Amino acid sequence: MTAFNQLKKLSGAVALIAVSVSCGDVVRQGRSGVYLVVDSLTAQPGGGTATGTQANVLHSDVAVNAPAPCSFLSPCIYSDSGNVSLRALRKDVTATSPTANSEVTINRYHITYRRADGRNTPGVDVPYAFDGAVTGTTVGGELKLNFEMVRHVAKLETPLVELGTNLAVITTIAEVTFYGRDQVGNDVSVSGSMQVDFGNFADGK
Repeated sequence: MTAFNQLKKLSGAVALIAVSVSCGDVVRQGRSGVYLVVDSLTAQPGGGTATGTQANVLHSDVAVNAPAPCSFLSPCIYSDSGNVSLRALRKDVTATSPTANSEVTINRYHITYRRADGRNTPGVDVPYAFDGAVTGTTVGGELKLNFEMVRHVAKLETPLVELGTNLAVITTIAEVTFYGRDQVGNDVSVSGSMQVDFGNFADGK
């Protein structure tokens, strides 16, 4: 076999390996025997009459003016809650369910906000990204968690605080990443996104 043919054969083998690795990244990423999927990601505004209403799009009210003791002159500021349903699935497709060792404990999350128009400077165009703590362990591979989607302090900082005195609305996409470990210490994470509209909305809407 000539050197040219040997090189050609080797190049083909390397290309095949590269394609195989690319196609299998989702299945093989990380050392854990499981991966997480987000079944649903919803949120609900804090305070006012809209409290408790979960939706796939969050209308985050930066200043709640009613009912009392909230008023136009002294608005109330509430954080907004998020809700997520997670599942831990086995990478081995022949397995029927996670084992006790492959149940995942979530211990923290990270949220970043971005805008479709590309204006994404934190503290100027969008709220600052932040890390939060939340703990829960999958049972039978399933887990539901409640967490803080929008912090109180974000509504007291630029660009949200200015929305309390005008009719502007800032539309963002919040990317929420959950981090955890399986029961033998392997790291596992998963991300989900949802639309968050910030403004001084009519209370109860």
